Amino acid sequence: MSHFLEIQVSSEILERARSGDRAAREFLYAALSKPVYTLIRRLVVSPAVAEDLLQDVFVELLRNMSLFRGEGSFAGWVRSIAVSKALMHLRSPWSRRLPESDSDGVLIQQEEATAAKEWHGDLERALNALTPVARSIVWLHDVEGYTHGEIARLFGRTVSFSKSQLARAHEELRDLLEPQSGALACTPLSRT
Repeated sequence: MSHFLEIQVSSEILERARSGDRAAREFLYAALSKPVYTLIRRLVVSPAVAEDLLQDVFVELLRNMSLFRGEGSFAGWVRSIAVSKALMHLRSPWSRRLPESDSDGVLIQQEEATAAKEWHGDLERALNALTPVARSIVWLHDVEGYTHGEIARLFGRTVSFSKSQLARAHEELRDLLEPQSGALACTPLSRT
């Protein structure tokens, strides 16, 4: 479940931060930077990009604090800024790379997907094997609790797009995380 739901920021802190109080702004950063970074890091794979986007979120937050009207939680508002920044990055032409080829012309990404299947049991690697869109939809829906309607609006697509992407991503994750046939199945320990 999202860590944003646990974060409470008093109206006094918000007012002080709006007026430029450095201690209040430092409090906001300390309270929100870890969940914001975690969310962004799950949507974009690169730690360096996630750090840059974290800073972008806080710059926007400080510039636009007057736009927060108190409808809903402040942490939820910050979460929406973080998601928007991450998705803008994923849609940008700079984040899109053409698949690289090795000397035989075999796509390296295909080899990486095959290698990811060998890493079954490791959710982090399995999530990273998904496309950026699929990974984002899985994270937003399954962890952050976004509805398919909300995800559709974020991506400028239909609800069925969100549902189908999530279903395909779940299927791919199952394939990546299932033990290979012939491997020992995990069974619960008996408590005798």
